[in-house]
Amino acid sequence: MSGTTMVVIIVLISVGFGVMYDMYKKHLEFKEKTLGVNEKEQELKDEIAALNKRIEVLEKIVTDDGYQLKNEIDQL
Repeated sequence: MSGTTMVVIIVLISVGFGVMYDMYKKHLEFKEKTLGVNEKEQELKDEIAALNKRIEVLEKIVTDDGYQLKNEIDQL
């Protein structure tokens, strides 16, 4: 194997590992962004669940016979 061939092979290996390292870094950045989105999505789901519970309580209060009777008395 000649010296020129060895230099070319070393350069190709170096460039190849450099490209693979950059791809790995981009993969890690993407994964980090994805985890951040998933955490935010879970927070929103929890907030929606809490709001749904509050709506259920308000619906129970409004549909309660005592509440409607009080409103009818107040209107008289």
